[in-house]
Amino acid sequence: MSTVTAFIRTSKKSKDVNVRFRLRDGRTLQLYHVSELMINSELWDDKKQTIKAKVLYKETERTEFNNAVNDRKKLISEIYSNNIGKSDLTSDWLDAEIDKQLYPEKYGVAPKSFFDIFEEFLDKRKLANVRKNNFKVIIRALKRFEMYKSKKTRTSFELTLDTITSSTLNDINKFLENEHIFYKDYPEIYEAVPETRTPQPRGQNTINDIFTKFRTFYLWAIDEELTRNNPFKNFKIEECVYGTPYYITVEERKKLYQTNLSRHPKLAIQRDVFVFQCLIGCRVGDLYKMTRSNIINGCIEYVARKTKDNNPITVSVPLNATAREILDKYKDCGEKLFPFISEQKYNVAIKRMFLAARLTRPVTIIDPLTRDSEIRPLNEIASSHLARRCFVGNLYKKVKDPNLVGELSGHKKGSKAFSRYRAIDNEIKQELVDMLD
Repeated sequence: MSTVTAFIRTSKKSKDVNVRFRLRDGRTLQLYHVSELMINSELWDDKKQTIKAKVLYKETERTEFNNAVNDRKKLISEIYSNNIGKSDLTSDWLDAEIDKQLYPEKYGVAPKSFFDIFEEFLDKRKLANVRKNNFKVIIRALKRFEMYKSKKTRTSFELTLDTITSSTLNDINKFLENEHIFYKDYPEIYEAVPETRTPQPRGQNTINDIFTKFRTFYLWAIDEELTRNNPFKNFKIEECVYGTPYYITVEERKKLYQTNLSRHPKLAIQRDVFVFQCLIGCRVGDLYKMTRSNIINGCIEYVARKTKDNNPITVSVPLNATAREILDKYKDCGEKLFPFISEQKYNVAIKRMFLAARLTRPVTIIDPLTRDSEIRPLNEIASSHLARRCFVGNLYKKVKDPNLVGELSGHKKGSKAFSRYRAIDNEIKQELVDMLD
């Protein structure tokens, strides 16, 4: 096993000398490297290979120097481990390889940029495609922030792992809050780094989610020893704020299913799809991937897309009479369960079917931008995710066991997100206190 040690050589006291490094592998190999790191011989602790702990020395400079020594030892170990077994390893070869790593521009090799490292993170981490795409949205936003700063300050601005601070994060936060305004003043930025739609105002929950994912990337970079800098150490990510969960009742779901939509046959199909989704509680992305092969022994079985690349959860939901009836209607669709349309058109159809069924009761929600409560008719805010809420909320009302409901919805045990799907209403509270009688 190879070892790397740092040491100094001098015959005179109190003299500035170079820190040297020795790599040993058994009795047959010794390689030496004289670094550019300088230290006064009186301050060097040969045993600990650092500046002596008890001498007076500026703390920031002490830390910087000791870290530089450790970094050089790690670099030498990495270079050697990538070349073990070669017969022509010499000290001159080691010096050359170290120089290539420290000054790649001298050899026509560009060092990895901040965004190169971010892409490397996406390649190395096992992420579901949805989460990977969410990170790519963040990458594009940071690229636009970098360009915005350069244009705003009229200087060359570049994000790097080592130089981002909590102040930089505050600047990014302001940019994310106001990007829907900036794009009008700097259209060239959005031509260079476009999105599928023009920037829209972001709510604080959305911004919090961006910073949470950004922090995940930084913690990975620190673990990979790509940087020691952690700008999130002094940057607080706000808590997300959610309103009281709302969902349609079983009676409302039945009313929707029984609404006569014969004059709108295409809408009737999507109504059946929505009711079926209410009965199995899956995310719309999982629903759209289902085929007849997912029907096993009277159940729908699938691996939740949100978990499949990390901690796969196989969800099995027994089909009730209504679900089987709906499936039987579309048995001529081949392998597909239903005649699916795009998710965007599906959400539009859901709002239309709710209006047709007169499911327009007022619902109190939290405005994502202002965080103020507002009252909206149910049909205006209905979407595919309401089907999942319908499934979870109504089941929880019956059994009041989050782990049991989670077995059917695909939520992990103890999931914090579960609370956003069910409400503790007065009926549940009354049932609980009645147990005390």
